[in-house]
Amino acid sequence: MNDVEELKQFALVHARTQGVPPELTDAVLGRITTDNGGDPGSWTGEWSRVAEEFEARQQLVDASRLYTMARFPFVDGPARQYALDKAVDTFARSGSGLEPFQVDTPAGVIRCWRGGTGPLVLVSGGIVSIKEQWAGLLGQLIGAGLSGVVTELPQAGGNSLPYDAESWRMIPAILDALGADSAYAMMMSFSGHLALRAASQDRRIKGVLTVGAPVSGFFTDAAWQQGLPRVTVDTIVHLTGEKPGGLADWALRPGELRAIDVPVAYVASKRDEIIPPQDIELLAANVRQFSLLEHDDVHGSPAHTARTGAWLTQSLQAMTAK
Repeated sequence: MNDVEELKQFALVHARTQGVPPELTDAVLGRITTDNGGDPGSWTGEWSRVAEEFEARQQLVDASRLYTMARFPFVDGPARQYALDKAVDTFARSGSGLEPFQVDTPAGVIRCWRGGTGPLVLVSGGIVSIKEQWAGLLGQLIGAGLSGVVTELPQAGGNSLPYDAESWRMIPAILDALGADSAYAMMMSFSGHLALRAASQDRRIKGVLTVGAPVSGFFTDAAWQQGLPRVTVDTIVHLTGEKPGGLADWALRPGELRAIDVPVAYVASKRDEIIPPQDIELLAANVRQFSLLEHDDVHGSPAHTARTGAWLTQSLQAMTAK
């Protein structure tokens, strides 16, 4: 079972970025004492219970967000599988205006939501998030005159691709399926790692925007890996079958970063428990068009979500205006 206090710490940014009211988050977290399946007082049980209340009132977007919290950080049994299924189902019935979109590849299926017209933005989260929790961001982009596709990392949610060193190829696969000749990648955390590698290889990517993406040291620094949160290590193992120390060949090399000839906007947290500071230094030293926003905060900067969102929006506007 997961460490409940760790779950409470690292899920906070996911609740805030989805717009779950702080008072509701505090109330649910206050009732959670275990991570024992769907039992009363458990992580999945308490989040699912309040999600069911919203679903019964036909507040389906809110229900989907809460079911998403219930499946955090990954599916490890029937209770979290139920929560994931309900998160997808309630979102699909919510009348979001987004269309389901699927990319079939020899290695598996990439499931997405899409909508809008205008410049294309690819949106995705990290190792513990699913596409439905980022659909609200896609809606904002569509409202700003852009088009978008929201998806998720391999093995998270409905993406059945293997999560390995070649996973960046899912980005060109999506662009191929769309017939797109250009796109901007707003891909958070570990998805940002894929976007950076893809940007070094695929000239259709015209800009990368990310928050707390691993680059190199996360995968290669054994001393840093010793201090990683348990939930991070457990999730990596669940998705890849390897601990971070077994993923050294995932590290982005300086030459790859120098090959990125488009703007990269990166939000870093000075007290990040997951991303080592040398990763940001490596980007700054090798990416020619690199801009950085730093917060004095932990991973994901949960206390600065509004500022992060505004800065990423401004950065995207600057990229699309070129």
